[in-house]
This record gives sequence, C-alpha cells and structure tokens, in this order.
Amino acid sequence: MARFHAATITPTKSELIADWIPTQSWGPDAPGGVEVIGAFRFDDPDGRVGMETHLVTAGGVTMQVPLTYRDEPLDGADAALITEMHHSALGNRWVYDGLRDPMFVLMLAGVAMTGQGEALGMAMYEGRWYIAPTDVRIHGGGWGQERVPVDGFELASDDATASVLRNDRFELIAHRRPVAGPQPPIGLTAMWEGQSDPVVLAEVRERQR
Repeated sequence: MARFHAATITPTKSELIADWIPTQSWGPDAPGGVEVIGAFRFDDPDGRVGMETHLVTAGGVTMQVPLTYRDEPLDGADAALITEMHHSALGNRWVYDGLRDPMFVLMLAGVAMTGQGEALGMAMYEGRWYIAPTDVRIHGGGWGQERVPVDGFELASDDATASVLRNDRFELIAHRRPVAGPQPPIGLTAMWEGQSDPVVLAEVRERQR
C-alpha cells in the first residue's frame, strides 16, 4: 500500500523531472515543456523506500521516469542521485534514478514477471480511508509458478532508448522511451486515458545458459 500525505514538496516532482531528464541521453530531443501523464507505484517489502514511475511527454515523445524516494542516502549510489527533496510530512528525501536503485529494479522485475506488486494508493481524510486510484494502469505477467531470483541485477547498458540489466538468470530491458506494442511474453505494459493501445515499459528474457 502507498499512503498519500497532504504535504508540500520542494522541489515538486514535476519540477525535478523537468530539470533532470534533459541531462539524460534518453531525454527530450529539443527544448520545451514536459507534460506529466501520470504515475504508478510499487510496494517496498520493507515499507521504507517510495518507488514511483512517472510517464511524461516532451516534444511528442513519451518517456518513463522511475524514481525512488529514500529517507537516507543510498550507499554507493552517488551517481544515481537526482536531488534532495523536502517533504513537509516526511522530512528530507533523497531522490534516485529508479533503474540504478536495487530495490526498484527488484520490484520492476517481479511485477513484470507476475503482474503483482503495484501499490494501492490510500489517503486519510477527516478520519476515513479513501482510495487514491492511479491514473496509469499497468499489466504484467508471463512467468510460470517456478520460484526464481529477481535480485542481483546489474546495469549492462543504458542508451537513448533502453536500459539493460542482467542477473545470473535473466535480462531485464526497461524502455526509457516506451512505444505502443503487444504484451511481451514476459513483461510490463501501461495504458492511460487517451492511450488506447498499451505501451511496453519492460521485458524480461531468460538468458541462454
């Protein structure tokens, strides 16, 4: 479950995304504004790390921007740090590129393989719980019942279109610029209002042994 707080965030998520993605190889092709389409979250098994993927458009190109929010710096991940954010309810948060945060990659692989693990948004208002529905709907799956490891992924390549990560059994391809296409045999797609065809966010392939 993801609990949403009534809070002031500095910088805002849209501001930090607009500042950061032009510095990336997969970012906008031309100067201009960034429009946020929506977002979805994953559940952290330990309940500490916020994990949120934003879908945005810039210059007519759709991009996915996975972020993690941590309550303390992540050891050895200085290159993945995007900014430090102040949250009026939670205090200081360190914001990282999700594809370089092991917890996010673990959950991305697991959700892509099973379709399980998207966080249910909830908010407390005047003493009652309310659902805070996501504006992006994701669909994953394709793996069977066999228990397999989804940790230990290391970034193998990261170019203008996709990031490729590998562990000892699987290759995980995360499309920085997702495009419409059929559901992969094992993978994750997304749809939202106005997007009638699913876009492919990630694919999982078993490595040849």
